[in-house]
Amino acid sequence: MDDNSGDRFLQIVIPLLTQNKICSSFTVRITRITFMDDFAEVVIIFQHQYHVFLESKANVYFVYGEPPSLHILSMLLTTAEKCGLPPLGKVWIVTFQWDFNTWSVQKSWDIMVFHGALSFAIHSNQPPGFYNFLQMIRPSWSKGDGFIQEFWEQAFDCSLKRSYLHEESERMCTGEEKLESLPAILFERSMTGHSSGVYNAAYAVAHALHAIYTSRSKQKQLVERGGLSFHNVEPWQLHHFLKNIYFNNTARNTVRFNENGEIVEGFDVINWVTFSNSSFVKVKVGRLDNQEPQSQELTLHDDRIVWHRSFNQVLPLSVCNDHCHPGSSRKKREGEKFCCYDCASCPEQMISEQKDMDICIKCPEDHHSNMQRTKCIPKNISFLSYKEPLGIILAISAISFALITALVLQIFVKHRDTALVKANNRSLTYILLISLLLCFLCSLLFIGQPVNVTCLLRQTTFGFIFSVVLSIVLAKTITVILAFMATKPGSRMRKWVGKKMAHSIIFSCSLLQAGICTLWLSTSPPFPDKDLHSLTDKIILECNEGSAAMFYYVLGYMGFLAIVSLSVAFLARKLPDSFNEAKFITFSMLVFCSVWISFVPTYLSTKGKSMVAVEIFSILTSSGGLLGCIFTPKCYIIILRPKLNNKDQLIRRNKIK
Repeated sequence: MDDNSGDRFLQIVIPLLTQNKICSSFTVRITRITFMDDFAEVVIIFQHQYHVFLESKANVYFVYGEPPSLHILSMLLTTAEKCGLPPLGKVWIVTFQWDFNTWSVQKSWDIMVFHGALSFAIHSNQPPGFYNFLQMIRPSWSKGDGFIQEFWEQAFDCSLKRSYLHEESERMCTGEEKLESLPAILFERSMTGHSSGVYNAAYAVAHALHAIYTSRSKQKQLVERGGLSFHNVEPWQLHHFLKNIYFNNTARNTVRFNENGEIVEGFDVINWVTFSNSSFVKVKVGRLDNQEPQSQELTLHDDRIVWHRSFNQVLPLSVCNDHCHPGSSRKKREGEKFCCYDCASCPEQMISEQKDMDICIKCPEDHHSNMQRTKCIPKNISFLSYKEPLGIILAISAISFALITALVLQIFVKHRDTALVKANNRSLTYILLISLLLCFLCSLLFIGQPVNVTCLLRQTTFGFIFSVVLSIVLAKTITVILAFMATKPGSRMRKWVGKKMAHSIIFSCSLLQAGICTLWLSTSPPFPDKDLHSLTDKIILECNEGSAAMFYYVLGYMGFLAIVSLSVAFLARKLPDSFNEAKFITFSMLVFCSVWISFVPTYLSTKGKSMVAVEIFSILTSSGGLLGCIFTPKCYIIILRPKLNNKDQLIRRNKIK
């Protein structure tokens, strides 16, 4: 109702609803009708407000008002339906003051709109003999109190006084009418919560007066005319005695007050079941007791509740929008109340296990969310294994290249005394083939689960052996250039020609790389590590380089040797080619540089086992390029054209060219 009590109700209830994550969709205030002349104006206003009820998604209405307010609401709802507006099928939650006892003018009004309503009633038992008392009530009992006579006339639609008969259709009341014959909408035959409050109040005042009498008797107050005179008892004097009142009434209910002067009594939760003949049944479906622990204050048996027929006995939902299912979280809508929200799917690595979660929960680092984002599942372990196809292919390739290299080495050892083998510096050729063999085999260190040993040896072994290979290629190329320069008359280069020069180049270039690797291992050595973040559903077992700078120093030094070797070989490509392998070295170094230039961006853009596979592929490809480009032409002559493998033939071919 649009009055002060309604304002107080809102001030108390709205914060409580918000505290329990319930928001109010709208508030409708109904003007109190003082005179029937105001009814038409209120109906017009209510018809506009009625559309708010229809358009709202809310299915539960809280209603507050003094007893006459239900009469007004019932009239307005009935009038709205008679005006052609659709009926409301909602759940009404009303305060304990409400009941359906109303005026005789509303006998024929439909109360089905309130079917399934829930209300609160002061917990009480029926006083013994109450029903018999109702059967004995007669209008003649009223002595100086016109309430019973007025009620009797309205309830039975008759008149107790002949002088009040205005029309022949009106009849006289006999005074013997039975109250139990009245429909429940007019007269309820059990004690209501409101009546129980009046009943307890009368008893409380009686006990307070008795306490005053006892107190004054102890003080030896005079008793006049056989009884105590209460003419000098003021109402405020009862307060002290009411606070200490504690008694059981005739209905076997305990009555007492708390420190705030409020009666300490629980409430019953009542479900209103209405019928088409304007009768109804009140079913107790729960209890509200403030004396219980906070989590047990309200006891509700929802299986006993009869809901409005529009819900087909399905639990009503009164929400602004559908629930956010597991796997999503609530996202507040701008400009709307907090219980109106959108549902946003949880991002990767986050889940929600329950409905309507405010935020998604992040999974532990070693877990990832499933596709539905409803639970965290352990991540799979990922590393390049010998048991998977990619690992098997790379391992077989590495071993195959190593066997081919060993075969080439055997061929050169077997034909070590031939002109071709001697002409290309036999000892450097052996060292080069052995180094290439080790290059192929060192790629196997990258396959399998990373452990301390493999992590320490992986990059350092690869970097050192490749530096040895590049140093040998550089030494062979420089040896060829010096050899041809020494053949010129009066050349001073003859003293530089020989094995010492080549070995010095190999030793010095390899020693520098060995120093870089030693510094790396002594300062920030590689170690086994887990990458939990690069892939959402896998834990990558890898070797942490320890120091990325040292790793790139190793690669940079290899690149430097490769560029120097390529440049020197390119300068020597036009020398007489009978004993000259500079052209083959030039082409092999082009392949080598191309592989490792493309390796860097590819390596940086991949993760996990793919990154390891890229490095193994680069090792095998660059080593295979060196082996194929440098030694394939020589093996062709040694095996397929042995007649050309002598000094005279090689010199003759050179002269012809």
